[in-house]
Amino acid sequence: MLRVVVESAKGLPKKKVGQPDPITTVVFKEEKKKTKWIDNELNPVWNEVLEFDLKGTGLDSSSYIDVIVKDYETIGKDKFIGSTKISLKDLAAGQTKSLPSRNIPLANESGQNIGATINLVIGYDPPANAAPNLNDPLAGDATVDAGGGGGGGEEGDETLPDGGQIGSSGVPSGQPVNLRQRFNRSQNRQRLVDKPQDFQIRVRIIEARQLSGNNIKPVVKVHVCGQTHRTRIKRGNNPFFDEIFFYNVHMLPSELFDKPISFRVYNSYSLRADSIMGEFKLDVGYVYDEPAHCVLRKWLLLNEADDSSSGAKGYLKVNSQMTFTESNLLLPAGMTLRWATLSLKVFRAEDIPQMDDAFIQSMKEIFGGEENKKNLVDPFLEACFAGKKLCTQIIEKNANPEWNQVLNLQVKFPSMCERVKLTVFDWDRLTRNDAIGTTYLNLAKIASSGGEIEVSLHVSTATTGQSEVGFLPAFGPCYVNLYGSPREFTGLPDPYEDLNYGNGEGVAYRGRILVELSTKLERNADKTVDSIHSDDILVVQKYQRRRKYSLCAVFYSASMIQEPGEPIQFEVSIGNYGNKLDTTCKPLASTTQYSRAVFDGNHYYYLPWVNTKPVVVVLSYWEDISHRLDSVNIILYITHRLESNLEAFKTAILAKVSENQLVEVWLKLLNQLIEDLESFPTPELESSSNLTSLDIQIKKLRDSALTSIKDGARRMREEAREIRDTLPDLETWVDKLKLLAEEPQNSMPDVIIWMIRGEKRVAYSRIPAHQLLYSTYSEQACGQHCGKIQTVFLKYPMDKNKGLKVPVQIRVNMWLGLSAHEKKFNSYSEGTFSVFAELYENQAQVFGKWGTTGLVGRHKFSDVTGKLKLKQEHFLPPRGWEWESDWFIDPEKALLTEADAGHTEFMDEVYQNESRFPGGEWKAASEPFTDVNGEKSRNPGEFDCPPGWMWEDKWTVDDNRAVDDQGWEYGITIPPEDKPLSWVSAEKVYHVHRRRRLVRARKRARDQGDPEGWEFSSLIGWKFHKKERSSDTFRRRRWRRKMAPENRLGASAIFQLEGALGVDTEEKGSKDGATKLFGANTPTVSCSFDRSHMYHLRVYVYQAQNLASMDKDSFSDPYAHVSFLHLSKTTESLQATLNPTWDQTLIFSDVEIYGDPQSTAQRPPDVVLEFYDKDQVGKDELLGRSVCAPLVKLNPGMDQTPKLLWQPIIHKGQKAGEALVAAELILKSGESNLPLVPPKRAENLYMVPQGIRPVVQLTAVEILAWGLRNMKPYQLASVSSPSLVVECGGQRVESAIIKNMKKNPNFPSSVLFIKVLLPKEEMYTPPIVLKVIDHRPFGRKPVVGQCTITTLEQFRCDPYIVTAEGAMSSKMALMASPSKHLSINMEEKTPLLETQEKETVDWWSKFYASTGDQQKCGPYLKKGYDTLKLFDCELEDVPEFKGLTDFCSTFKLLRGKNESGDDDPSVVGELKGSFKVYPLSDDPGVVPPPRQFRELPESGPQECLVRIYVVRAIDLQPKDNNGSCDPYIKMSLGRNTVDDRDHYLPNTTSPLFGRMFEMTCFLPQDKDLKISVYDYDLLTRDEKVGETVIDLENRFLSRYNSYCGLPQTYCISGINKWRDQLKPSEILNNLARLKGLSKPRTEDNGTSLTFNGKQYTLAEFEDNKEIHEHLGPALERLSLHVLRKQGLVPEHVETRTLYSSFQPNISQGKLQMWVDIFPKSIGLPGPPFDITPRKPKKYFLRAVVWNTTDVTLDETSITGERMSDIYVKGWMPGMEEDKQKTDVHYRSLDGDGNFNWRFVFGFEYLPAEQLCLVSKKEHFWSLDKTEFRIPPKLIIQIWDNDKFSLDDYLGTLELDLRNLVGPAKTPEKCTLKMMDDLEIGAPHKMEQAKSLFAQQSVRGWWPCSIEQDGKKVLGGKVEMTLEIIGEADADAKPAGKGRDDPNMNPHLDPPKRPDTSFFWFTNPCKTMKFIVWKRFRCLFIGLIILTIVVLFLAILLYSLPNYISMKIVKPLQ
Repeated sequence: MLRVVVESAKGLPKKKVGQPDPITTVVFKEEKKKTKWIDNELNPVWNEVLEFDLKGTGLDSSSYIDVIVKDYETIGKDKFIGSTKISLKDLAAGQTKSLPSRNIPLANESGQNIGATINLVIGYDPPANAAPNLNDPLAGDATVDAGGGGGGGEEGDETLPDGGQIGSSGVPSGQPVNLRQRFNRSQNRQRLVDKPQDFQIRVRIIEARQLSGNNIKPVVKVHVCGQTHRTRIKRGNNPFFDEIFFYNVHMLPSELFDKPISFRVYNSYSLRADSIMGEFKLDVGYVYDEPAHCVLRKWLLLNEADDSSSGAKGYLKVNSQMTFTESNLLLPAGMTLRWATLSLKVFRAEDIPQMDDAFIQSMKEIFGGEENKKNLVDPFLEACFAGKKLCTQIIEKNANPEWNQVLNLQVKFPSMCERVKLTVFDWDRLTRNDAIGTTYLNLAKIASSGGEIEVSLHVSTATTGQSEVGFLPAFGPCYVNLYGSPREFTGLPDPYEDLNYGNGEGVAYRGRILVELSTKLERNADKTVDSIHSDDILVVQKYQRRRKYSLCAVFYSASMIQEPGEPIQFEVSIGNYGNKLDTTCKPLASTTQYSRAVFDGNHYYYLPWVNTKPVVVVLSYWEDISHRLDSVNIILYITHRLESNLEAFKTAILAKVSENQLVEVWLKLLNQLIEDLESFPTPELESSSNLTSLDIQIKKLRDSALTSIKDGARRMREEAREIRDTLPDLETWVDKLKLLAEEPQNSMPDVIIWMIRGEKRVAYSRIPAHQLLYSTYSEQACGQHCGKIQTVFLKYPMDKNKGLKVPVQIRVNMWLGLSAHEKKFNSYSEGTFSVFAELYENQAQVFGKWGTTGLVGRHKFSDVTGKLKLKQEHFLPPRGWEWESDWFIDPEKALLTEADAGHTEFMDEVYQNESRFPGGEWKAASEPFTDVNGEKSRNPGEFDCPPGWMWEDKWTVDDNRAVDDQGWEYGITIPPEDKPLSWVSAEKVYHVHRRRRLVRARKRARDQGDPEGWEFSSLIGWKFHKKERSSDTFRRRRWRRKMAPENRLGASAIFQLEGALGVDTEEKGSKDGATKLFGANTPTVSCSFDRSHMYHLRVYVYQAQNLASMDKDSFSDPYAHVSFLHLSKTTESLQATLNPTWDQTLIFSDVEIYGDPQSTAQRPPDVVLEFYDKDQVGKDELLGRSVCAPLVKLNPGMDQTPKLLWQPIIHKGQKAGEALVAAELILKSGESNLPLVPPKRAENLYMVPQGIRPVVQLTAVEILAWGLRNMKPYQLASVSSPSLVVECGGQRVESAIIKNMKKNPNFPSSVLFIKVLLPKEEMYTPPIVLKVIDHRPFGRKPVVGQCTITTLEQFRCDPYIVTAEGAMSSKMALMASPSKHLSINMEEKTPLLETQEKETVDWWSKFYASTGDQQKCGPYLKKGYDTLKLFDCELEDVPEFKGLTDFCSTFKLLRGKNESGDDDPSVVGELKGSFKVYPLSDDPGVVPPPRQFRELPESGPQECLVRIYVVRAIDLQPKDNNGSCDPYIKMSLGRNTVDDRDHYLPNTTSPLFGRMFEMTCFLPQDKDLKISVYDYDLLTRDEKVGETVIDLENRFLSRYNSYCGLPQTYCISGINKWRDQLKPSEILNNLARLKGLSKPRTEDNGTSLTFNGKQYTLAEFEDNKEIHEHLGPALERLSLHVLRKQGLVPEHVETRTLYSSFQPNISQGKLQMWVDIFPKSIGLPGPPFDITPRKPKKYFLRAVVWNTTDVTLDETSITGERMSDIYVKGWMPGMEEDKQKTDVHYRSLDGDGNFNWRFVFGFEYLPAEQLCLVSKKEHFWSLDKTEFRIPPKLIIQIWDNDKFSLDDYLGTLELDLRNLVGPAKTPEKCTLKMMDDLEIGAPHKMEQAKSLFAQQSVRGWWPCSIEQDGKKVLGGKVEMTLEIIGEADADAKPAGKGRDDPNMNPHLDPPKRPDTSFFWFTNPCKTMKFIVWKRFRCLFIGLIILTIVVLFLAILLYSLPNYISMKIVKPLQ
């Protein structure tokens, strides 16, 4: 099949008269296909698909098509316009499936270019028997787009099927499933916060084509999110709907994107259930992912609802748009969906966890059956794709099932569904099936269209990837891993069950399945589920070959633990291996020893591992997929290097370094990227095992993409001009590289680290195995964390708080590699590895004696749990290991409950307390010595050194805290408490309590082990302690025995520790002991460090900005908590700020870190900063968390200094501010070498030192505090007397108080000034904080609102450059100047407009002339009148007017958490003001620069007249069920409101308002003009459609003259009469005064003017312009021309978007309008414009039908004559109900008819638009009439009257009254050619085509035509008089319809019809005379003669015998 999509043409040449009606013919191998024709169009858009059946033969290289564009002619031959020939060589070669042919020039017959172009897309679907090209992206699918744009401005650019834009070169920059689009989709969705939001979905149903069925009435129903809308019912198989539906939803984006949009087409005639004709579904997410979140003019392929295989049921053309998935494909029209079979072979699964209760199994056990708990699962697999589900068989009681089945998913391809969902379920007989785990095969990752590899640069677009990199979906054979909830089975409901359905990140490995996916582009008729052939099962065996992997993890630290609780251990597992609660694998040393957490002295707890680090070893068996993971790691290595360089590049841009330095950083980035891409190729696949076809395809794809990036980088290096512009391309490359690094066939499970507290799993982290994997290919192919220490924050499973709390932060060094390479581990390991076997000896106390007799249910020797019986003599070391020493007693200190348990160093502490009466002397308190909680403690002299410990120091006062110089901290006791609840460091008179901390360090003495080593407990299983107590009844001690490898040296020996240490084989039932003993008697591995290194850490916390407001007073009281390993410190707390500047250095003087300093330098531990809001009552709230990597100095003398950088603060996964911090970690080699101690700001508060802190400069900040607006109440009281406090860089200034907000909300004195030391670098600049304080009774001054201005760059200025920036507008200048008498002279001239002009030229003519609508503007432009500027946005959004905030900006004032506790701060008011920031000299002798804010206008209230012109609304949101709206305007300004409800416009979504409102207001109090559009409802409350708010004050104060736009010319009369208060010359004088320029000088009677040093003349502005009579004096005209050169606001109409509070961010439509503001103090303004919508005039069309001739004789009479009973029918389109008929001219035998009949049609007409306005109700129940605008036409039809059947149609005539075809004077000259001449524009007929409105009356003959056999033929001629008269004339010259009274003007006599004209039924006499006698008189006479003769003969015969007999007889004779 060959498909040609004829899209559009441009620039067709005009005809001599009128415009062509283009039609396109496509010729292929003598077969012609045509599009429809388009009336009167030079740039036609067809968007039609022409299909050519190839009849089984493919294209060859010589194939081509001819494209011919003609001008369609109704009668006669179409006229040739242009043609072109297109070769199909590329399609024939199979290089592409679609050939977009853009802007192809058309040539005339002689081959010359005619300047026109045509756009086509040619699609080719090769025949089934033709040899397919296997490398094709879609192997046989034409990507054809019938819906490319060209449909006007609304539809945008032309689009390909996937929505990719077509560039100017015609090269498609996107393909259906490409990398960039996948990235864009994920990026788009990630940008949305996953919380319920407002969305609006707009669906426009344009038209349908080729619907199946006869005489149908189709209707479309669209269903979205539970809402259904339907179109109006139409007729026919190709209906045109053009209706828009709006769907408003409020829901989670993640939920919404999975909702379908359903399009269904029904036949409304049908009442049966099968009335549905076809349907199509697509996901909302698909629409959102498209560019601009919209799908424009796409054709949907309709299928049968139940059977998607039924083939096309028609096409539906739609637009779909989202303003802020699994289904059929969104396809262009005519594109065939190829049937494809996705064959999913499911071979087997393994490691499925137990899912069923073990009750039956336990019963079996009791009765001697075998235990088989691991197989308590009945698994089956379910595959879902595009709404189809298939399941494998159920295999009962098998944790490792082998299904060996193939699931054939039949789908249409290519598909819009992206993922095949695979879920393994456990079958249950009675209850619902439980999900075991879910995984996805993402088609986007396992298939390629071949269009991914393209690189877009700022210079050019290069598509380097060829189609050979495209491939169909393929996968495996490969294992896919399942993740979900923890594996442990309980009979209770699983709280994490959702994870098993794929919702959220799975926290545990749940098994794996071996699958293979292949795709065939054919419809497989076989079974949907079938068995796999045995050969395939054998083939897949090679993919299951396992190799042994070794994983080692050394835990260096575990810190930031929230509370101590039970002992903690960590478990490391990969797959099932290492899971301590799973019994299917050999026991492994996969868990650390239990340890108790200890307090770090400040905030957190940590595990005291000191120099003995726990080690876990996990051995596992997996397939070797190193060839895949090596490529991933290499690409990630390149990506990480590019990312770090990119970060440096961004920082350099931010820090505004010099151009040379920036170029250096940029070149380093590009050179390193190019070098990396050249030096580190991905590994070749030839020698790799278990290769799949997908491996080869992905290798091709990656190589092509990497090459394209490399070439792009080279081009960028050579061609880039502005290097900052390359940033988006560089970021795109990073994203592309990350996509390339995704590996779909990753069968190696993730490594999972669990934190186990007691027996409960608490927190986890999943680390992809490739990040830890060692590779022999190259260093870059090793994982980024392989053998390196990494910091990991563990997470709670399904954490709803998104990381608000950190369960634990661990530092761990992990190495994973093949056991064949385990020797390589030696080079990565640090410290000495020790391996011990251990068991516990247990004793109980009975009658005061310790022994084994009281051990009820316990064994003499057991494991740590006491449940497992062990014996020393039965321990056997694993193979390859031997005992190194005998058993010895070694107590486990870390599990004891004493404070110093497990420590090698410990700090004893005691608090000394003193008290006093207020103001008295300090004396010892009643409890002189206590612990930290105030409980009684011993005197320091009573502390004894415990055995095994030695004192290191004497008792000293701890002053390294928030205390005074003697170590005291002070507090006040509030009864009933007997001790203070909080402590401060500064002494006050009212303090009555103080304390200080005394500390003394002790160290564990070496080699002083406890010979007994017992630990005691009150009851078995309780916590143990070291010292025996009287209540203890149980004791135990640990025995250990060290092992050593037999023949191995080095750390890798630990990998031989597989299995348990041997079991007691003599015990009964020991056959199953191996599984029971798992984890209990595995050896414990630890890593000992002989020496540690001492470091000195300094954390520089300078400031933070944009923190969240946690208090209701709009602020927070922030402090930072800094953690580093097991140490933590806290900064001071600052009061009431969201932008704190701490300027503090936190010094950690002795930080002990184990391990090689070099590895510490490469991967230093992170400094974690947590920001809290301090609350006096309740718990401090977390504001967010930030991480900073310290700069490591191994030599203190290094000259490198840390640089303060902004680090993001993250709170619940969202950015919640930034912190400016840095840190340095210095290796101590002696105290003297450390840097100098930073200067102190207070006791123990160190500042950030010079060299690190920002360099500052004395800076002036001028603040223009103009006023406050819209302040909301605070604590139920309105804000009445506010003042403004401005804080910046530690300086503070307060404004004067506003005395009365209601009377004047402006500040009395507007300018504030502060001198402040600000950093020179912009990136360090502190924000300006604005606080509004309300002065309330009793001295209360609450902060009622605050605002933070983060960047000052926009306010920086050079104070010596005099600009008009700080000056006010011309209007304000006039008001600030002393008042004087003003005389306003408006020259009045009598309007010279003629009556005709008044009709055709009005304000709307100007509007339409400005929008380019030539048809509606009439002769306006020819007269040289003004046009206005139409802005398609708000005036504030026009870039050149800078938001109209040049005088002052508006800053939103916020308040903190609202009452409901939401985090979103609410806007509570606005501040009007501005800032100027400029540097000052440090030398006090230098004269300061001039102030910036000078000559300010008066800030008092101004009374103004406001004129609001509302022109029209566009695309309002429908509010009625019929999909339309009844809009009207409502507006409020201050207390004044205007409700225009009486003038609502019914049934429209794009109303033409044309309303002007005048209101009076006082500025600034009434500054907000609120314009709302409401929907009128008769019975219910009117609904608000939307509203827009205009800040009139900004317009009033702006220097851009925005209060009244400047027109193009100065007119003193006419429709453009000057409307401002001041003349142009006065405005120009004011402008000159403001800018400090001399007054404009005028010469030559005002035709020449000098302004700002430039001379202007009137001639240069008006030379080529029409001079009309309305223009004013030359001086004013010239002044206006000069003003328009100054960048002021022109006369305009702005387009404002309407918003609704129901959906605050979604457009509810647009309003075109403008506002004029006139202060009353200056005088009266000019007259307002009249923008009232054009009123139609009442006209009457009188058509007198005189005669007809040559009418087709349609019938044969009974006498055989050809005749017609003629009558004429007439009407005007749109007014069909006013059809009128003549009487019937019966029995016309020659086609002539005589009527003398008058039609009278009344109609409403708009002369300017030349359209009729028709108002009528759509339905009889409609309340209001709907308006339509229709061209004025007259349709005349000739009919043949039939009494007993339907009348016959004989011909029609359509006359356009605006462009009337001149009639013929005689019937002989009347031919069809008359009508054709008008259409083709024959020049000699030009004068005949005239408007009847101008001619008023015309008489003559017109031809009627009828179509026969596809051609138009003459159906008759009609003689008429046409006359148009106005309403007044109609009254003066009345005329009746037909021949009724008043029969005059002209008088119509009854027609003189021939006598033969009558109706036979009603005239029997005439029938006899004219029909019977006339035709049969000879017959009648003959019959009479014959009758006489017959009678004569009869009588003769009758009488003859008698006569003869009489003659014979002669009786008388």
